[in-house]
Order: sequence, then C-alpha cells, then structure tokens
Amino acid sequence: MTSTLYRDTGYSLTHLVEDIKHGNIALPDIQRPFVWSATKARDLFDSLYRGYPVGTLMFWETGADVGTRQVGGGENEKVAKLLIVDGQQRLTSLFAVLTGQSVLTKTFEERRIRIAFRPEDETFEVTDAAIERDPEFIPDITALWDDGYRPTVRKFLARLVEGRGTTLSEEEEDALEDCIDRVYDLRNFRFQVIELNSGADEEQVAEIFVRTNSEGVKLNQADFILTLMSVHWEKGRQQLEQFCRDAVDVAVRGPSPRNSFIDPGPDQLLRAGVGLAFRRGRLQHVYSILRGKDLETGDVSTERRAAQFDELRRAQDDVLDLTNWHEFLKCLTHAGFRSRRMVTSENALIYTYVLWLIGKRDFGLELKTLRGVIARWFFMAHTTGRYTSSPESQIEADLGRVAALRPGHGEAFCAELDRLVRANFTRDYWEISLPNRLDTSSARSPVLFAYWAALNLLDAELLFSDLRIRELLDSNVSAPRSIERHHLFPRAYLSAREITNTRQVNAIANMAFLDWPENATISAEDPLDYWSAMTSSMDAGRLQRHRYWHALPIGWEQLEYPTFLERRRDLIAQVVHDGFNRLWDEDPGDEASSGLADLLAVGESQTVEYKSTARWNLRTEQADKKLEHVITKTVCGFLNAEGGTLLIGVDDAGQVLGLRDDMATLGDRASRDGYELLLRQRLDNDLSIPTAGVVKIRFERIHGADVCLVSVAASGKPVFARPRDGGSAQTEFWVRVGNATKQLHGEDMLEYQSGHWG
Repeated sequence: MTSTLYRDTGYSLTHLVEDIKHGNIALPDIQRPFVWSATKARDLFDSLYRGYPVGTLMFWETGADVGTRQVGGGENEKVAKLLIVDGQQRLTSLFAVLTGQSVLTKTFEERRIRIAFRPEDETFEVTDAAIERDPEFIPDITALWDDGYRPTVRKFLARLVEGRGTTLSEEEEDALEDCIDRVYDLRNFRFQVIELNSGADEEQVAEIFVRTNSEGVKLNQADFILTLMSVHWEKGRQQLEQFCRDAVDVAVRGPSPRNSFIDPGPDQLLRAGVGLAFRRGRLQHVYSILRGKDLETGDVSTERRAAQFDELRRAQDDVLDLTNWHEFLKCLTHAGFRSRRMVTSENALIYTYVLWLIGKRDFGLELKTLRGVIARWFFMAHTTGRYTSSPESQIEADLGRVAALRPGHGEAFCAELDRLVRANFTRDYWEISLPNRLDTSSARSPVLFAYWAALNLLDAELLFSDLRIRELLDSNVSAPRSIERHHLFPRAYLSAREITNTRQVNAIANMAFLDWPENATISAEDPLDYWSAMTSSMDAGRLQRHRYWHALPIGWEQLEYPTFLERRRDLIAQVVHDGFNRLWDEDPGDEASSGLADLLAVGESQTVEYKSTARWNLRTEQADKKLEHVITKTVCGFLNAEGGTLLIGVDDAGQVLGLRDDMATLGDRASRDGYELLLRQRLDNDLSIPTAGVVKIRFERIHGADVCLVSVAASGKPVFARPRDGGSAQTEFWVRVGNATKQLHGEDMLEYQSGHWG
C-alpha cells in the first residue's frame, strides 16, 4: 500500500502566529516587499469575519531535525519545521495585522497594514486620514490584540460618545461590543491546512499545489526556492535582497549595485550563484543543494550539504561583489549597449554574468580579455534570443560545455565561447535570418537594438546631424525629445498612397534616428523633396557616411515603398555585421568556411538540429517518405521561432554520416542539385509560405562526406505545415523550443503567436 504524502489538519490563527514568531513556521515574506494591496488584506479580514471560505494553507515539512541551525546562522537561527507552500500572502497579512509588525513596500519602505472596523454596520476599511478622524471606526484593529481588548473597546466607546454628542443605551453598547468581540475572536479562526511530509520532492509539491489551487495557477518556482532558502540559509537570502534593494534605492550613498541596465531580483542573482558554483542553470537544483543531495547520484548526506553550501556561499560572494558586478556591466557598454531601454532579455544579461564570473574566477582571465569575449557573447546571445525559449536548458548546455574545459586554461574558454558565437553568427544569419527578423515594427525587438548597438560601435551620427547616437542613447540623458526615431517615408505621405497598415508604416526599416529640430521640418513631405533639401549643405564624404550608417540605398527616395523596405533591411543587417566585427580583437575569419565545423562542435540547440537522413530509414534500411515530414516540421519550427540551421547527414551525436543513402533513393537525380530540388519541392508543398526568401540550402564536404545545410530565417508571420498523411484539412503549428521541435495546439498556439509576433 502506497503511503500518503500529506495529512489534513487545522491550525488556529493564534497558533499560526505563535509558530511564526518562534520560527517553527517559516514566513520570509514578512521581510520581503509585500505584493498584496492593503485592500486585499481588508477583504481577507472581512471574509474571516463573515465566515466566507478563505482557502486552504499548504505546508511542507522541511525534514530538519529538532534544533538544527541554519547554515552560517547564530544560536537562535534554527531551521523551521514547516515551510509555507501556499498561503504566504494571506499569512503575511494576518501576521502583520495581529502583531503590528511592519511590511516592506516595493520601494523597500517600511509601513504598517492598518485595517479599520466600523461596528455600526460591520464594515472593514483601509485606514486613511478621514477614517482616522471618524469616531465611528476603530482606526486600527491591531490594537485589539496589541493594546488589549478591554482598553480598546473602552477607548472606542468613549470616542464614539464624544463624537455623537450623546450617550449610548445599554443595548447599543452591547450590540457594538458583540461586533467588536467577533473581530477579536478572529484569533481563534481555524484554518484548514494540508501538511506535506518531508518525503515529497519539489516536483510532487509543485504538482499538488497546482491540483489543489482553486485558481489553477502554477507554483512560482523562484518564490518557492527563495522561501526554502530562508529556511536553511536566511543570511544568504538577506544578502541577495539587500543587494537588490541597494540597486533601486536612490537613498543609498557610496558604492552600490545601481546601474543603467537592470534592477536585479534575488532569484536572478541566485541563478548566477548556482551557475557559478555548480555549472547548473536550473533553479530547482537549489533544492537539492539545500538538502545536501549529490546533483549527479542523488545521494543525500550532511557532509555534502555543508560542502555544497560552502561552495554556494563562496559563489554568492563573487556574484554580489560590486567590483565584479560593475566590471561585467562594462562589457555591455563595450558591446554597444547603453541602457536598459536596449535590453529585451534580462536572462541574457544574467547568464552572461555567470560566464563572466567563470572566466574571471575559474579561468583567471584578465578584465580586458574578458571584456572582449563577453561583449561578443552578449551581443550574440541577446540578438539571437538565445535565452528566450527554454532559457534554463540553454544555459545548462552552455555551462556544460564550459565545465568540460580544464580550469585555468583561459584561451580554451575564450575559444569555446567564440566558436559558439561564430556558429550562430554565420554568413547565412547575416544574409538571410537577420534581414527577415528585421521585418517587424516592434519597438522592443532585439534585432533593432543590435542595430542601435552597432551604430554606437561605429560611432555613428544622427541623420542630418553631427550629434553622436551613443551620446543620446546614454541612460543619463533624460530630455524627453533627446531622441527621435523618424519615419523616412512619413506617415501622412504613406496614408495619401493608401498605405495605412501600422506594421508597414512603423516598420523598423522605415525608421531612422533624427535630431528633433531637424525632424520638425520634414512633416509629411515626399522623401524626394525633403532628402534633397536636407542634404544640400552636406559634403560628399559626410553624406556617404550618413547613407552607410542609416542603411539608405542609393536613390532610396525614388523607390517604391516595399522595395525600399526590403533593400534597407539588407543594408541594416550589413551595418549590424560591421558593427559587431568591431568587437573582434583580430579578423574573425570566413564565417562560411568555419560554420559547419562549429555547428558540429556545439551540438544541437535552439538554433541547430541534426538529422541523419531525409528519406532513408536507417532502421528498416529502405526509403521512407514519411521521414520527409520530419524535415518539414523542423524547418517549420525554426521559422516560427528564431530561425536556425538544420544539418542533414549528421546523427544526434554529431557524427557525420553523409548523404549517400539519401542520394541512392533519388535514382537518376542523385546529385546535389537533385537533392536540393527534392527538399525545396517538399518544403514549398508542405508549408504555408513560399520558402525561397527564408530557406537557403547548400552543401559542404567534411571528413570525406557531404552534409546538407538548411539555413532557416525567422518568419515574420505564423507558418503552418501540412500533416504527414497529407489528407487532413487540419494544419500543424510547430515551434522550436530548446533543442526540440514542439507542436502547439489551441490556446497554447494562440498565446505563442500573440507573444511572438504581437
């Protein structure tokens, strides 16, 4: 018979408050910014008063022996017996009101939750200045438990009589006291509690939480792990939160974590510490570390727990070191980024910080060397959306590659990161994927900010101005019109030609940096008119530089609008490429010749997939046209994500098999041209868009065998695939997620499309 993982029990509110006071129940949220509004706390007390359901609490036994002390804790810092899985905000509200303890606001200011009660009509309100003066209210019900029931009632009745200017009858006093007594007796309210035993693991706890939560929400892993951390290592959590507080608190004087790029959260910094200490990217590993579980074997021991905490503590010291933090952020500036406005992925920033720390601490790299290699890495990771889909899986794969290197060999560390950069920034990326990804109007696109960064690296000027773009993108410049992104083909001009679609009008390729005073003179003019007027005083050399920086085709002002957009996207991609190349210490080499070797070395990922064959079934040793659908869905997945490269003729382990078996199925057409024709026809037949502009097919020979490289650009709209049997009217929607291709249906598909394409 399987033993149950939980038991049903109950706690009175007084019991809960006392257990929290004595540390038997961990309530770390009382020391964190309180996310509930005061009105929610008011509504909770109103529900308790009226006997409405207030939900079940869920606790989890920590498994700590009686008297166990926290890691690094003092004599009184014992490990709590119970951890709150569900009900933290409710208990924080109740504890704060019953004890009068202050909570922290989002800006880290201390304040009390003050709830008022009007006995006359049994109404709870959030205390404000008017209620404070109103004698009909007990302005702060905390007084009932803090100052005492009887003194609070006497004070209220005396104030009420004075305010009304008349005495109360005995019946009125009794009625009012009965209502106040009901509020006071809320301390005896009995909560239903589910207690999970210590044998449950974190995945079971999360699943039970989802199944029992009435709103069907998922357990917030970051909050859960940080809560667990405060049970075993409260000092460590306090250090994380103090760092985050100092990063946003303008009152902090002297050195602080404040910066132009990110307001870090404790969970982000904890991720960085785990990545540095254990080369792990998944936050769930913290749970195993806290319990002393070996991350490889699963064995648990007290000795390992202490050793792993020592490693995590050492890593956290490095993560929170202000010199490390600010030296790392210089890498972002070195990469052309100037402010948080240009950062769309905080994951990319935090995970790149992990790699910076590893390079400095474990490979002994000098700051100057690190600045170059990390700048290149961040530019690549941020631009390609490396840590957008399945970020934990991707960083874990990256950390695994670094972990395979010998510590102290800094050149190997740099070479591995640069190899991964080149494997993503191939010639096909610059010529196909990037121009296609620029086909958007999103003002928060990472490829747009890659262009801005490139302009900074190239020391570009605003169009028609001698002001530097890098100066105006600086976060310290706060003038509301310091930057103006201007429509090269003005909105009114396009509207007059019946081009009104917002996505077309506000396309990235129709926008350029322009100094505000100049922009005000353009209005709705024909580009053919204003271009000649604005450039008449510019010498040929300066005009040529401005055309290059702002990616303006020769004679652009005379082009049809769609043609202009297409040509300018290609030129913007070239500017981004040129700007990025400024980050190399030396010639980066030929991307086309180095691409295949790098793709084979880095393994499968969000943007790389291996397939042994396209038609030949290696198991049955015969042609199998059903395998062609696997190629179709992989390409569809890349199109609907960030693009990527499919290698055909390579097995899952990265071993080159070649195309001989596939070629044999083509008969008289057994050639590279015949193979490409087969793939192109299959893709055009089975996908909902023509592939000529978004899929490039080429061949390279390595180790004496041919490999087919299918380079896929990110699509500007959803792409669907015909199902494998070809007979169903229902199409399929595939997405690349991590190193796998996943089919989405229904609401999941619609949610993805809305988030990805807006």
